[in-house]
Amino acid sequence: MIPGGGGGLEFMMARRGRRRHASTVPDSGLTGPVDIPEPQPEQGPKDLRSRLKRARTSVAGTVRGLPKVARLTWQASPPLTIVLALITLLSGLLPTATAYIAKLLLDSVVAAIQHRGTTGDIVNVALFQFAVLAATAVSSAMTSIAQTLLQERMTLTIRHRVMTHASDLHLAYFEGSTSYDMLRQAAQEAPTRPLSMMNSALGLVRTLITFGSMIALLVAVSPLLALVALLAPIPAFISQSKYGSRAFWLTFMMSPIKRRMDYLSSLVTTDTYAKETKLFGLGQYFVERFRKLGVVAYERQRKLTVNRNVSSTSWGLLSTFAGSAIALYIALEAVGGRLTLGDLALYTAAATSVQASVSGLFTAFSGMYENNLYLDTLYKFLDTEPEITAPGKPRPMPSTVEGHIEFDSVTFAYPGAEEPALEGVSFEIRPGETVAVVGRNGAGKSTLFKLLCRLYDPTEGRILLDGVDIREFDPDELRTRMSAMFQDYVTYQGTAAENIGLGQLGALEDRARIEDSARRAGAAERIERLPSGYDSPLGRWFDQGVSLSGGEWQKIALARAFIRDAPILILDEPTSALDAQAEHDLFARLRALAHGRTTLYISHRFSTVRQAEKILLLDHGKLAEHGTHEELMALGGNYAELFTLQASAYLNG
Repeated sequence: MIPGGGGGLEFMMARRGRRRHASTVPDSGLTGPVDIPEPQPEQGPKDLRSRLKRARTSVAGTVRGLPKVARLTWQASPPLTIVLALITLLSGLLPTATAYIAKLLLDSVVAAIQHRGTTGDIVNVALFQFAVLAATAVSSAMTSIAQTLLQERMTLTIRHRVMTHASDLHLAYFEGSTSYDMLRQAAQEAPTRPLSMMNSALGLVRTLITFGSMIALLVAVSPLLALVALLAPIPAFISQSKYGSRAFWLTFMMSPIKRRMDYLSSLVTTDTYAKETKLFGLGQYFVERFRKLGVVAYERQRKLTVNRNVSSTSWGLLSTFAGSAIALYIALEAVGGRLTLGDLALYTAAATSVQASVSGLFTAFSGMYENNLYLDTLYKFLDTEPEITAPGKPRPMPSTVEGHIEFDSVTFAYPGAEEPALEGVSFEIRPGETVAVVGRNGAGKSTLFKLLCRLYDPTEGRILLDGVDIREFDPDELRTRMSAMFQDYVTYQGTAAENIGLGQLGALEDRARIEDSARRAGAAERIERLPSGYDSPLGRWFDQGVSLSGGEWQKIALARAFIRDAPILILDEPTSALDAQAEHDLFARLRALAHGRTTLYISHRFSTVRQAEKILLLDHGKLAEHGTHEELMALGGNYAELFTLQASAYLNG
């Protein structure tokens, strides 16, 4: 039976969430269970009235989805949508016309044989038949052309909408596995589904037209035969609806498995991981893990496919039997002289067409229902509202931002985390100060930077910029006043100039500014030695790409941060991949590079940290110590201990 509409996606997500919560094995790309849970039996009453109620709910939900699909199709291409609709109306009448012309042709042949007609009558009917068959062929070709072109436009339209919406979503959305699966479904499955559903809807209209004209012919022979032809395909439709829901459920539940397979494949097939994969002999381990996941995915898909087709075929035999019985009845009527040979052909074709039409109606609606399940995922994704948004009336950003930063009792916990990443953090940074943030791994250093960039909002407390809560500004405007290099900086597969210019889109074509930023980051010398200099593609994804070392990539990322002339500069481990000389050179220039800017940086190397005007030490999400290097050393606390520990390693090494 068709499952009840509404809430299906939420139910599946909740059920998968319960399964994960109960598992003791982490669902990571490498570990995690190699299984896909079986669907739970449908809950609720099983009586006929309840089943009919759920069916009506599903039908209503599917029909309500049609206007959205129609809008998506129209937005993709109004002309192609009109062509497809007109052809659908025409093609609905062609089967009836074809069957009726076949009757006329047979009757004219019999009349000519019995000397009651002429060959001219046969030729006229044959020409008429040719015109109808030609119209059928042309409409079929035009339908194929319109569907193919509309699918391409639809795919581009939906991918554009998905990308646009994804670019507006908050960072936390991408860091949750459930929402990431939804995004994957929306990006990969949804683009083909709207047109598929639209085709099913148009097919429904076409079949209704054919059905209406054919049923009128069949009722003229026997109303009982018409009723049999109507009822025979229903069991097959119920089977298709049942397995259509299961197909969606399986695709949804397989999304995490597919994502892990994609990840395992990337570990073996991309240059980023090749060195370590070969050194540690991980290739076969990853390949075997991929194989196990693939076997599970295939077996579940095979089981569903076989069961779906066996069930459909089994119930379809009932329709076949009914069709044969109707054909036999019409043949006996013709033998008895109550029908002509043309009538025999016409009514047999009508009976077959009615059955096919009823089956087609059910199949089209079943397809609409299944496609609508996938589209619910797309709509749910597109309806997801960004959590980091501008207020109703954002405060205008001042033309000059001084860079005075203040954290006022800031507490923040990541979604689902049991402990806060930052708790009660308060400090002040004066305009133009250079501040180092230090602490052990997991102390909350990077989280502090994310909050300052308003990639997250504090759970408690507030962050002030020049005395104003940053939540009063438009976040996009706020970020234009900041430049940053994160620890997990991006290695864009573009030219060296593009990699730097993306830090300030307005300067993407400003070669002088790009070259100046490269010099300040210490990347100019390496770029100038590339085959095409600043026009050399970086990375190995595309043709003629050049591989860079980790330190060279980091200098490119630094140049990207330096090209934006922003009053606040944020550097998260800016020298982690640099050699000692490059690090020394960078920090020797940092005061000049950061002149007039408020600069914050994270570093685990205390030889560079000590050069900061102020140092913040975080410990388990709390601000444990703050001051200058000399003040913190005199304090004799955690900072002094860590500094002494690192210094002794150099002295005693």
